[in-house]
Amino acid sequence: MAEFKQSTKLHNVLYDIRGPLLEHATKMEAEGHRILKLNIGNPAPFGFEAPDAILVDMIRHLPHAQGYSDSRGIFSARTAVVQYYQTRGIHNIHVDDVYLGNGVSELITLSLMALLNNGDEVLVPTPDYPLWTASVSLAGGRPVHYLCDEENGWQPDLEDIAAKITPNTKGLVLINPNNPTGAVYPKHIIEGMVDLAEKHGLVLFSDEIYEKILYEDAVHVNTAAVAGERALCLTFSGLSKAYRICGYRSGWLAISGPKHQASDYLEGINLLANMRLCANVPGQHAIQTALGGYQSINDLILPGGRLREQRDLAYRMLNDMPGVSVQQAQGALYLFPKLDPEVYPIESDEKFALDLLKQQRILISHGTAFNWIRPDHFRLVTLPNVRDLEEALGRIGEFLASYKP
Repeated sequence: MAEFKQSTKLHNVLYDIRGPLLEHATKMEAEGHRILKLNIGNPAPFGFEAPDAILVDMIRHLPHAQGYSDSRGIFSARTAVVQYYQTRGIHNIHVDDVYLGNGVSELITLSLMALLNNGDEVLVPTPDYPLWTASVSLAGGRPVHYLCDEENGWQPDLEDIAAKITPNTKGLVLINPNNPTGAVYPKHIIEGMVDLAEKHGLVLFSDEIYEKILYEDAVHVNTAAVAGERALCLTFSGLSKAYRICGYRSGWLAISGPKHQASDYLEGINLLANMRLCANVPGQHAIQTALGGYQSINDLILPGGRLREQRDLAYRMLNDMPGVSVQQAQGALYLFPKLDPEVYPIESDEKFALDLLKQQRILISHGTAFNWIRPDHFRLVTLPNVRDLEEALGRIGEFLASYKP
């Protein structure tokens, strides 16, 4: 009988956040074990609920959301996205420059497929959200990872970016606030990246899904606001994190900059958007209500807020563990701790995470799953309530105290 194999296009495509470790955890759950999953930034399982106004508005629109929408998305939602960016000082985005998607993930893949030829290069941060690396590879491109400097608060290294630009480089990815590190980029860093994009004719891909989840005095600067008409900028954001509705799959892509120089590329994006017909229509109806209403995320990130307290607890407890250090997150929902290689000479961080799962029933993501260059980090989701997070971190500390790689 014929043997059916996966496409060779998948040979360099990895997404280990939902890879072998999660499969092993699922098997353990089937055997009756309770697993605390700290591997995915999914607020719902940890008691974070969608704002009531969004639920009510979606329910009211369900009778009118049974058919396809415009392939870009419903007009009212796209208008709300445009108006939101106008409040951020971005005035060169129009309604037809906005595409609604089944989350940001779909739109990332779509935009890269429309741009890249085989062998084209895209600069992607390390560490990164691995969908970016995977999507570049799937589109036939080659991801080239530029360094984010841990000693400098995980900020992008502009010199490293410049050194890695070649005639084949077509795009530059920013993830701000960053997943997995929680870094928020200051304006001068973004200006440096825009300068490089303008000089070398690169498309800026700005992943800003965590833009509303900021702590203390962190300020989010939209890449499109800095780029203006100097460089083509594709901004990705949505409702999944700040509004706690990951399952509604409600994201958007907003295109700004010198669009007249990219008419052929934009035609490709439009073609692919048409081919998928449209995004989930009920989820589109959440956008106008969310962007125009009360911003409940502020209650969670200000002093005394749940997200703020959980982040602070995790930061303190991790740094108190021998051989562990972590930079404080300025935004997002994660910490990216470092394991001192002198204390923990780990050769495989995936095995480290698997050992933790087997011994303590805690699922984390290993650092190389985020295309980090050494097996000396892991990502911790800070979504559990303080009591559960304190218990989990205590068990991680116990594990480390006796761990022998």
